[in-house]
Amino acid sequence: MTETTQTHLTPPGDGAKQRSPEFRLAADALRGLRQDLIHDAFAYRPLSHMRTDGPLSRRLPGRLREYAAWTPHAMIVLAALIALAIGTVDQGLALVLGPLTVIPILVTMVRPVGAFWLSMAATPLALPFGDQWGEWPWLPGSFACHLTVLTVVALRTRRRTAAWMWVVTAAFGIVADTLFGSQHYSTNTGPMLVVSALVLLGVSVWHIRREAEQKVTAQETVTAYERSRRTLLEERTTIARELHDVVAHHMSVVAIQAEAAPYRVENPPPELERAFVTIRENAVAALTELRRVLGVVRAEDYEAPDAPQPTLADLDGLLANVRDAGLSVDKTVTGAVRELPQGVELSAYRIVQEALSNTLRHAPGASARVEIGYVLGGLGLRIVNGAPPELSLVKPSPGAGHGITGMRERVSMLNGEMTAGATDEGGYEVTVFLPVPAASEDGA
Repeated sequence: MTETTQTHLTPPGDGAKQRSPEFRLAADALRGLRQDLIHDAFAYRPLSHMRTDGPLSRRLPGRLREYAAWTPHAMIVLAALIALAIGTVDQGLALVLGPLTVIPILVTMVRPVGAFWLSMAATPLALPFGDQWGEWPWLPGSFACHLTVLTVVALRTRRRTAAWMWVVTAAFGIVADTLFGSQHYSTNTGPMLVVSALVLLGVSVWHIRREAEQKVTAQETVTAYERSRRTLLEERTTIARELHDVVAHHMSVVAIQAEAAPYRVENPPPELERAFVTIRENAVAALTELRRVLGVVRAEDYEAPDAPQPTLADLDGLLANVRDAGLSVDKTVTGAVRELPQGVELSAYRIVQEALSNTLRHAPGASARVEIGYVLGGLGLRIVNGAPPELSLVKPSPGAGHGITGMRERVSMLNGEMTAGATDEGGYEVTVFLPVPAASEDGA
């Protein structure tokens, strides 16, 4: 038996593409440094004004509130003046050290990353004009200037930029101490790195907290929106179920009457019989299609109610039930009472029911009043409750907040109008108008 060994040669170009993890890590680090501190370092990024809708600034007068928007700029100018005072006390040429101390701080308001490089460049430029036996490599003014610049730039940029600034600062201090530190009695590289690290750590914690608050706010907004949509869909599903029952009942009546109508006429003409047959077939087809389409909104465990859907004629029974639950409620009816379309009657009944349920839930012990007005062109409803008694005596029951949404959905379905809000007496009022076309009223 002969063994054949095959040797796979790697092309020279492929070996050059395979890099070690250390090399890739260093390349990624240099890429991050270039992106954060070099690329568009002197891009124009003006400092934004402070919001004036906070709990404190909101209380300020109008003119003073406009000035309060410049608070971040004023703080930076104040920090520049403090650094100037530190840098020009007991130093050499104050006219030279002053601009080298102030300019980098002021530049942070328009070009933050560029201000960092200006501070790094101003540090060695200021050394010949200071005390040659002082601390190295940061003069007092340069120390205050660079620390202020680090803080402001870290606040205005992301956390990785702050880390790179600290690394560059540490590299500068180490190189300066290594090459020229022996000529001086003391060095302040250590204090600069320790203090700047603590400051940048605090800024990073502030960034993390701010991002967390923004995420929580965004999540709460999304949750509230989804809850509102879910409530709306649930209410629409309920309305669709009820309308299914109402329309299905009427279509069934049409089909039955169309089938029985020819037998009520003696010797009906063939044209009339065919017309009734067509009416019945269309009614049955519409009923089948209605059950097929609207039936999908029913839950698997949903059962159609045995009793007909309630109307305003059943309102007295509803009021009796809520009175048994402890709510004192009165009813007032104005106008000529007449039968309205069943969809309007059902919606009006549900609106009154939900409004009284909200009174029981949120204002226990209060009294309520239901006003029904039969007016030309529609139906008016007004459900109002008084102020609840002392909350220490009766505790309200928090609800899910779906009642008002459901009522508005029903009113919107009928192209009506609705207002809901607190009254001057401390109660709550719901006012609804449900339009009814003139043809429907005549037919009723």
